[in-house]
Amino acid sequence: MRHAAHATRKGPGAIALTKSLFTTKHGAHSAESVYASKAADGEVAGLDPALARKLNEVAPLTRRSIRESARAAQRRNTILASASLAALVGTAATSMAFMKTDEDLLAPLADGAETTQTLDIARVTDAGASRSDVREAIDGQESTAVTGSWNLGETNTVKDAASLTTAKAYNDKVSKLVDKDEEQLPAGFDANHATGDNGNAYPWGQCTWWSYERRHQLGLSTGSHFGDARSWGASAQALGYWVDNQARAVGDVLVFAPGQEGAHGYYGHVAIVEAVNPDGSIRISESNVEGLGVISQREFTADQAKTFTYIHY
Repeated sequence: MRHAAHATRKGPGAIALTKSLFTTKHGAHSAESVYASKAADGEVAGLDPALARKLNEVAPLTRRSIRESARAAQRRNTILASASLAALVGTAATSMAFMKTDEDLLAPLADGAETTQTLDIARVTDAGASRSDVREAIDGQESTAVTGSWNLGETNTVKDAASLTTAKAYNDKVSKLVDKDEEQLPAGFDANHATGDNGNAYPWGQCTWWSYERRHQLGLSTGSHFGDARSWGASAQALGYWVDNQARAVGDVLVFAPGQEGAHGYYGHVAIVEAVNPDGSIRISESNVEGLGVISQREFTADQAKTFTYIHY
């Protein structure tokens, strides 16, 4: 019985070569060279190893192999770029270091289009300069020596020590008065004593109201609660004010005893010294002598002035 003719197929040699070229031990080609591995195993008879390597370079790869090859190429490019940049920076730094030399610091300065001027810098030596050293003349000028000494005057002393303020008090007005009266001040007097001053608490228009008001106009403090006019001297002295029987300056409080020189027979009277004359006489300003809130003035002789009590500061 005759059988149908077999289909045309490749000869044994072609099949063997195809299998040997494109089939590995595991049934598929990988990232490793197909031809090179077969040649090494002796499975491709007569294939030159150099030709096998060439074929391996152009042999198709798997997708995984292609991705791995691309990543490897990217890493190589990154490393090469970093190395190139580092080399460039190092070269620039080295060039700048060589350029910055002493000769460059002493470079000639431009002076017009055709001429230049060289700046010479003299180095300071370890030895310190002395004021007694002789300096060389500058621009052809002869050097001159300066002699003399510092002093405050013929005797190097302050002639008028009294003109210097001692600033013994916080109040500027009081400081000046303290300086003027320093030799007459009571022992242990404190120019910064308590003042008892927290505002004018006296009835408007009365003599006490005006005395407080006028003192403040002159920059002097006054206790807000000295009481009736007759008690002002004692109240002030209790707080540390200087109190005596001599008019000394504008602003002193003059205290009348009850009935003295027309003062009220019970409450007494207070006024402000406005002038102390060379002969010892005084002039005062006062309120409520000629009417409530009416400010008036009077004068007293030196003998009369000695009979009153005065509050200073």
